[in-house]
Amino acid sequence: MTPSVFCYLGLGSNMDDPEQHIRRAIDELETLPGTQLINVSPLYRSKPVGPQDQDDFINAVACISTTLAPHDLLHALQALEQAHQRQRLRHWGPRTLDLDILLYGEQTLNDADLSIPHTHMYERTFVLIPLADIAPGLTLPDGRNLDQLAGECDRSELVVLETAL
Repeated sequence: MTPSVFCYLGLGSNMDDPEQHIRRAIDELETLPGTQLINVSPLYRSKPVGPQDQDDFINAVACISTTLAPHDLLHALQALEQAHQRQRLRHWGPRTLDLDILLYGEQTLNDADLSIPHTHMYERTFVLIPLADIAPGLTLPDGRNLDQLAGECDRSELVVLETAL
């Protein structure tokens, strides 16, 4: 049997009742095979990255424990996105649901389909702050301290909405 691994997932939405998409996705994470929801950050509102002619995003970070291998987890998350009618019409464009693997245990991976840690997570306040909310003191795979990185973020870029659970 595959051992369980703690993973951190980024969740985002800015279309068709984004808060509802995030809340449903959080519930749906526990339906993934061999997966248990451990913790969820508060919901945050943030400006979009990329094209600014779209609505603000609702973001959160979830911690799961899973026996799914990284690519199997990626495919399961993509299936959840599709169940929410995710369409990839333009890079960094609006979406009903975006689910990203931020961290998969202490593993690093970089292939054509998947990069772990997530390629842009260190640059994104809407990732670092919610991640620090549920994983204080975490040492990231590159050896950096999450609390220090989160402490350097401009918190004015985020609006806390409420807890996700």
